[in-house]
Amino acid sequence: MTSISETSANHLPRWNVQSFFPGLDSADYSNFRTSFEGKLNDFEGSLENVALRPGSDAGFGSSLGAALERSVLGLNAAMADARLLRTYVAAFTRVDSRDALALARQSELAAPLTRLSKLTTRFTALLGALDLDVALSASAVCREHEFPLRQLQESARHLMPPDQEALIADLHDSGTGAWGRLHMAVTSQIEVPFDGQARSMSAVRTLAYDPDSSTRRRAYEAELDTWGLHEVPLAASLNSIKCQTSLLAKKRGWGALLNESLFDAHIDRLTLDAMMSAAHAAFPVFRRYLRAKAKVLGHQGGLPWYDIFAPIGSQDTWSYSDAADVVSRRFTAFSKRLGTMADRAFREDWIDAAPMPGKVDGAFCMGVRKDESRILMNFKPSFGSVSTLAHELGHAYHNVCLADRSELLKQTPMTLAETASIFCETIIKRAAIAESSGDARLAMLDASLQGSCQTVVDITSRFLFENEVVERRADRELNPDELCDAMLRAQEATYGDGLCESARHPYMWAVKSHYYSPRPFYNYPYMFGLLFGLGLYAVFQKEPDGFQARYDQLLSETGMDTAANLASRFGIDIRSRSFWEGSLLVISEDVDDFVRLVG
Repeated sequence: MTSISETSANHLPRWNVQSFFPGLDSADYSNFRTSFEGKLNDFEGSLENVALRPGSDAGFGSSLGAALERSVLGLNAAMADARLLRTYVAAFTRVDSRDALALARQSELAAPLTRLSKLTTRFTALLGALDLDVALSASAVCREHEFPLRQLQESARHLMPPDQEALIADLHDSGTGAWGRLHMAVTSQIEVPFDGQARSMSAVRTLAYDPDSSTRRRAYEAELDTWGLHEVPLAASLNSIKCQTSLLAKKRGWGALLNESLFDAHIDRLTLDAMMSAAHAAFPVFRRYLRAKAKVLGHQGGLPWYDIFAPIGSQDTWSYSDAADVVSRRFTAFSKRLGTMADRAFREDWIDAAPMPGKVDGAFCMGVRKDESRILMNFKPSFGSVSTLAHELGHAYHNVCLADRSELLKQTPMTLAETASIFCETIIKRAAIAESSGDARLAMLDASLQGSCQTVVDITSRFLFENEVVERRADRELNPDELCDAMLRAQEATYGDGLCESARHPYMWAVKSHYYSPRPFYNYPYMFGLLFGLGLYAVFQKEPDGFQARYDQLLSETGMDTAANLASRFGIDIRSRSFWEGSLLVISEDVDDFVRLVG
């Protein structure tokens, strides 16, 4: 392995987006914008045609099918252009939230994107008034899109009157959209005083992985102090977003905000309850791991927050090139297609890995066009970043499997969107653990359990926190102290005595950008993805022959059926608590191994 100095920002790749357009001020970009608006005109014209068809009379089936088919094709074309424009601009704003030109282009895009949103809502309303079976019988294109069309038809039952929906779309950019952008701008530009210099928040949070215990603790304290200085605008953002999304859910007849989330996730309440009850039953297992790690690090009782990611065991320092090499080799061993995609991502600079001032924290993958993606991460010289790289490349592979689908058929719910990413992460982790022993095995187990603990325990704490905020926000705004108290209650209910009571993280509500999305409950799908991915991996281990083709087919159809129906093809019943317990058993066995090694 190479030295930590070799993983500095100067040696990490930045993503290349010039293959899409030469620049934000280029004629190519401007012409594409104009073309996009032309496709919006075409889509709008197709809606006029659909509105003229009665749809309830079988005698009009042929004309209705043709009219609806034109609208489906028009919407797909507009959505594809919107995806490219949105992600291209985001490729600049996410790595530098101070980029004036990119921010201007983002603002300019708001109007046509709002128009697309309004036209899509109008299309949804038209579907609600049609006899969809008549159109399906008359058009092969409509039959191919049956699942998303039926989903949209169900959504139509939750629409407000057209003028109100149009107003909400117009106000989005100055409402939830604006509050979300404020959170991104504030958090990406925060400077934290640390060791005599101002550092970005992402750089200070990275010190949670530092081998020096004093550095970890001081970075945690500096982080909390700094969040406190910025808590007012962040609390205002969170309050406003939760107020608007909850109000709209009620106005649209969803009742509880969670009901809308479950519909969008393509699962039902029975599935969520089965998964959550299994998770709650497994908390003692995770607490056992946390207490064992605390003991290794010299703490009595629970683990302080600043040591959750503390390295233990024999730690290799991972350079980015080492990480890329192991990911490529492991992916290729599983599937030549997966390995080829990873090699292409490295060769064509799909990945922006360097922590930089103004860059957003965390990691994500954006599907841009056809089979191309772009990945943002903030690489750290630890095995955790190797796992993150594999995770995000898993999303990119999912996009490869979806490449030949239309935009409507690419609309994968969050629950299934994590399938490939978790599976790819599992490939890396299981191989690393299996090939290691002694202190090296301890380090690998710890890295794996850190991730599992975050995805099961911390995700549940976020779910509980959001539930409380949504319920209480119905009556009034919550001040920063109340938000911190709610977060600490959620951490107590999940981490329990696994964490030191006096050293938790009350400002996780400010850290996690998911709370600031207009999409509610942007949390439990990650747990679904982890445990579903582990379940699929277990199927692969038992039945490797032919698994790859079935797996790729599943990924290509994640926008074409419910999660329960897709899972049933692998003999998985996601409404059964026993399935989720089986996946959690894999983690429990890792905890047993970890505790045995630490003695």
